[in-house]
Amino acid sequence: MRKFFAKLYDFSSSWTGTVVIVLLFIFFIAQAFVIPSGSMKNTLLIGDHLFVKKFAYGIATPHIPWVEIPVWFDSDDDGHLVQGDRPKRGDIVVFRYPNDPKIYYVKRNFAVGGDEVIFAPKTMYLRPHEGDEFIEKNYDKNDIVVLNGKKFVREPYKFKGIHYENRGDKDNFVGQNADTFTIALYYMQQNKFAMSPAKIDELESIDGLPFNAFYFKVKDDSFFMVGDNRENSNDSRFWGSVEYKFVVGQPWFVYFSWDKDYKIRWERIGRLASTLENDESLIYEQP
Repeated sequence: MRKFFAKLYDFSSSWTGTVVIVLLFIFFIAQAFVIPSGSMKNTLLIGDHLFVKKFAYGIATPHIPWVEIPVWFDSDDDGHLVQGDRPKRGDIVVFRYPNDPKIYYVKRNFAVGGDEVIFAPKTMYLRPHEGDEFIEKNYDKNDIVVLNGKKFVREPYKFKGIHYENRGDKDNFVGQNADTFTIALYYMQQNKFAMSPAKIDELESIDGLPFNAFYFKVKDDSFFMVGDNRENSNDSRFWGSVEYKFVVGQPWFVYFSWDKDYKIRWERIGRLASTLENDESLIYEQP
């Protein structure tokens, strides 16, 4: 046994051993990720460097870092060596962008397979697929509304970082400064918007339009991902739901953070992602 550990120590001390250990860590345990845009403000900020927990939703098929080449054949096309729990409603999830899987995104899971989603100006609504009884048991009665004969939950997630403030130019929409619903109208005209226009009798009409909201039903084993910064997030509202095969993991903890002026945000370093979304002292507007 002593010889075995001696050989293991020698191997881990070599360049080859170091590379193998680092790759195994990245493949199966955690991978570094940098928040590149403002779509998850004020929960996750631009300049937050965090580790992603790779085993939160099963073991995703490993890819070589930077070149993103898979190191194992995905025979069943589920994107995972070992399947695991699916993202739950309200989870913050890291996933591969369905239109370009080499790009990583991080958003909050708004809805799961079978759920229905309505997006109206400055508001989103969820109808869980479990139905009316589930809604009544699990959500605040003050948030339950009836839209076109079905019960929905208005803004089902109460995390403090979720907001609709429209704060000028948007890095996720090429500097546009219109509200997201108006941007959605433009994208719809270009056939680049995933949701369908809908007329909801209980919601206010919009001048000049035959509809006043957008509707989407999430397909099975898929997830409707939306940024906490609802007015600056290019998300499932625009390109549709995310299949399980694209799910990578869950934000774990911040190992470094600095702002645009390269000032270190010491208060965020070492914090779990769950702390960042629940501790109000860490939820603030980023300049």
